[in-house]
Amino acid sequence: MTKPLVAEFRDAESLLGAAVRLKREGHQLLDAFTPFRLPELDGILAAKPSRIRHSMLVGGLAMAAFAYLLQWYSSAIDYALNTGGRPLNSWPVFLLVPFEVGMLAAALSGFAAFLWNCRLPCLHHPAFDTAQFERASQDRFFLLAVQTGEEERSASLRELLMHSGALAVREQGS
Repeated sequence: MTKPLVAEFRDAESLLGAAVRLKREGHQLLDAFTPFRLPELDGILAAKPSRIRHSMLVGGLAMAAFAYLLQWYSSAIDYALNTGGRPLNSWPVFLLVPFEVGMLAAALSGFAAFLWNCRLPCLHHPAFDTAQFERASQDRFFLLAVQTGEEERSASLRELLMHSGALAVREQGS
């Protein structure tokens, strides 16, 4: 059984040093909570690439194709009126609405994918119950790492965090 540990650090350098050391030792880093963005953490935490762009492309193209097909069907098949000798499938006239609807659908699907990717709305995370965790938005740096069920690795993770400069190491939620 794995138990996440939350380590509190005074500054960003000690957090980054501990993260590099933990990764080198083979421990799994789950997340870091900092008052400001640390670009170095992106490579250390190995975040997966975002799929938001793909969902925006699929959502926008699907809705644009649907809007075009709807206009084409209503003009050429369902209510075919030949006025003035114009063709029933006048595609240049049909392009404006699919473009606008496709942009709207791409924006909405991107927003939905963003919320899904960030696991929002997440009103509560178990790490929020950790003592002094509210200081993560002020002046403290927290690192969430997995403690394995093996006793020697569990002890080594706690000791490694303490030797890396952690002010306190607590189990998640305590």
